[in-house]
Amino acid sequence: MSAADSVDRPPTLFLSHGAPPLVDSERWVDQLTELAGRLSRPSAILVVSAHWEAAPLTIGSTDPTTPLTYDFWGFPDRFYETTYWSPGADELAASVEAMMPDSEPIAHDRRRRLDHGAYVPLTVMYPEADIPVLQVSLPTLDPERLLDLGRRLAPLRDNGVLIIGSGFITHGLPYLTDPTPEATPPEWSVEFDAWAHERFAAGDVDALIDFRNRAPGMPYAHPTIEHFAPLFVALGASDDVGQPPDQVIDGFWMGLAKRSVVLA
Repeated sequence: MSAADSVDRPPTLFLSHGAPPLVDSERWVDQLTELAGRLSRPSAILVVSAHWEAAPLTIGSTDPTTPLTYDFWGFPDRFYETTYWSPGADELAASVEAMMPDSEPIAHDRRRRLDHGAYVPLTVMYPEADIPVLQVSLPTLDPERLLDLGRRLAPLRDNGVLIIGSGFITHGLPYLTDPTPEATPPEWSVEFDAWAHERFAAGDVDALIDFRNRAPGMPYAHPTIEHFAPLFVALGASDDVGQPPDQVIDGFWMGLAKRSVVLA
């Protein structure tokens, strides 16, 4: 992407995206809508979602006619009828590929388009679907390696690309006893969220990297860690990894912490 096409430099985001029914939460929709209104319109959007792990780094479809990836089950039919026909992202895909070192292979999956970690928040933030969107895989769950990936992707921001890590601050689905949107959050979810709030406020990246050992509520908050991992791509792509982010969304949904942050 050329400098001539540059627009305002956006921040990076970590969004707690939730399952598709989160779009029925008026509070979450209002929060995301307000967040989008604070951002300059991006030239394109790059998403790393908890729902796509593939090594090596894999670039998703850039063809706007490729169907969405409905990677969930057991929901009402209307959630499988959602569409998001954003424009093709060939130029962004080429830029991402060019940023990767020659020593590391790149893969392409032209049959896989946006999963719900990507398109669900975008249907709220940019409902017109008129901005090119590209999804790439999580090639690893190692926080240090994901920070490095974010650093490699950071120059995209100079050309107006909004980089989003999409996961969830807590995601202990096996330990939820009341799977309703208004459920009282379990103690492990409250404790982990409070710890994350404090570590973000302190700019304590070392603690966030070592969350499996330092955070209260583990391993219940993250019995598997893929929903916390996208945070580190967003952190790596920020200007100052130790700068406290703007914690723009908090609260709980179905007992899970939906804290989301904006990183300068």
